[in-house]
Amino acid sequence: MFSQIRRIYLHDRLFSISFLLVVGSSFIAVPKIEYIDWRVIACLFNISIILLALDELQVLERVSINILQRCHDQRRLSFILVALTFVSSMFITNDMALLTFVPITLIIARKAGFDPGFTVILQALGANIGSSLTPLGNPQNLFLYNYYQLSLQQFLMIMLPFVVLGGAWLCLLNRRTRNRKLEFELETIALVSRRKTILYLGLFAVIFLSVLRLIDYRLVTVMVLMAVLIMDRHLFKRVDYCLLGTFVCFFIVVGNLSQLSWLSSFFSQACLSSSGSFVGSIILSQFISNVPSAIFLAHFTQQWEAILLGVNVGGLGTLIASMASVIAYRLYTREFKNPSYLKCFLFYNVISLLILSIAMYWLTTSSLA
Repeated sequence: MFSQIRRIYLHDRLFSISFLLVVGSSFIAVPKIEYIDWRVIACLFNISIILLALDELQVLERVSINILQRCHDQRRLSFILVALTFVSSMFITNDMALLTFVPITLIIARKAGFDPGFTVILQALGANIGSSLTPLGNPQNLFLYNYYQLSLQQFLMIMLPFVVLGGAWLCLLNRRTRNRKLEFELETIALVSRRKTILYLGLFAVIFLSVLRLIDYRLVTVMVLMAVLIMDRHLFKRVDYCLLGTFVCFFIVVGNLSQLSWLSSFFSQACLSSSGSFVGSIILSQFISNVPSAIFLAHFTQQWEAILLGVNVGGLGTLIASMASVIAYRLYTREFKNPSYLKCFLFYNVISLLILSIAMYWLTTSSLA
């Protein structure tokens, strides 16, 4: 199922655009290998391939289906699906959480005979908000955590209020889901291999330690490569190399553009204050997505709290503000032809962006001054 679903990824198009930007920016300055953060690239690769292995072992599907079999009305079902996406995104990235749980939502909706558009919108919001909590949650967090050499405590202290507030907001929004009885049946899924599951979960824990800089990421990468090579070498073909290539391109483009003194001066001045960095990262994310915004703006400021908070809040709003939202949109519209989905998506995302950005600004006025 996932091999087909992953084809809807837009990273190949994003990679093409980012590669063209590399070519164009190379006329400004000569690209340097030093621009690339290899720790981030290695960690992304390790996380991606281990999650692919756990996907094939159907670990999350087994847990989620056991939970969903206890749901008997649409509102409770929506709450459980959004909660699963929200919590899992903290550890398996927002993209993978949506690729895991939105298909389950669509299957249940077909069996029970209802349109799951609103639930999918809440799942996209939940993935973007929930993933903000940890360095593993999304690519921009992983980059910023390494770029600014943050501690886990620093990271959590900044992002926890946003995630708690965002979670409460999602609970309120879920009250708008119809509260009608549902009847559906889901087949119980057995673990494919308990031995492999334990091993890959162990490797995932080790990867997490490498993200926290407690273990050398190069050693962990060798461990992951050897394990996959011995047990599931076919997974190398399923890794999203376009995503990794896109990150490499972003690093090079930012490095090249930073050589322009006027551009560097403009963004350095714009991000001089915490409030400027916070608002600027939100606005920029609406147009070029939050991952490239994080990589670009981090180069011009040391206001890491504002940038970290801004690009995560900025993942709400427009469809392209977060690639995870695009994934949810493609998954839903492939099976349900609802012309009002995008309008509904924009309404709830823009409202969420306004409420949560204003709330977070006022909650953190001491640092975003």
